Amino acid sequence: MTFVYPTDSNKAHPLPLSPEYKSSIKRAPNKPLIPMRHTLSELTGPVYGHETVREGDADLTTMHAGEPIGERIIVHGHVRDEDGRGVPNSLVEIWQANSCGRYVHVRDQHPAPLDPNFTGAGRTVSDASGYYRFVTIKPGAYPWGNHHNAWRPAHIHLSVFGHSFVTRLVTQMYFPNDPLFPFDPIFNSVPDEKARARMVSSFDLENTQPEWALCYRFDIVLRGKNATPMENH
Repeated sequence: MTFVYPTDSNKAHPLPLSPEYKSSIKRAPNKPLIPMRHTLSELTGPVYGHETVREGDADLTTMHAGEPIGERIIVHGHVRDEDGRGVPNSLVEIWQANSCGRYVHVRDQHPAPLDPNFTGAGRTVSDASGYYRFVTIKPGAYPWGNHHNAWRPAHIHLSVFGHSFVTRLVTQMYFPNDPLFPFDPIFNSVPDEKARARMVSSFDLENTQPEWALCYRFDIVLRGKNATPMENH
């Protein structure tokens, strides 16, 4: 059976070349891409990482001896297909800066403190309805050197794996009403305003836990007219 990919859905994703996002100038291909037909090994395997997810991997606030500094939040939602159906057994991973805008990474050397009780990475597998849930700390904005006085809006990176390694998709989740949106070339590399809005989570008061954590909802749509913009397109 031949599957035809709906190419119109590619319009939701950022263009490979976004000149204001300076590193894209070096990474963007300068020749037409050559479509490569997937073989059986690419369509069926290898399965990556699902079996290593442990209880507690989705709570980034309990991975160390003490509690991390910052605003505790819940991030949850569904992984969905183009028809709105939940996609079960999706490996969802997140990574992020701490509340001061600092990553636990050797290349992040900007003068903000590291938090010994926060590593900034977690993972979970979506349930039968495609639902996922994380507990974490709201990340801070940080400088990134792309242009004068360049700051990234607060965001969380999300990676979604299907049943094989080549089905990995990566996106970023932002928070509502961030004043840095108009100034961020990565956020604005998605050309369509409605598509950009799909990268912004919604505040979810109903699932906020009183006196413990605010909640944000972020559904990930894998393709179609309502697709979540993905970094690897």
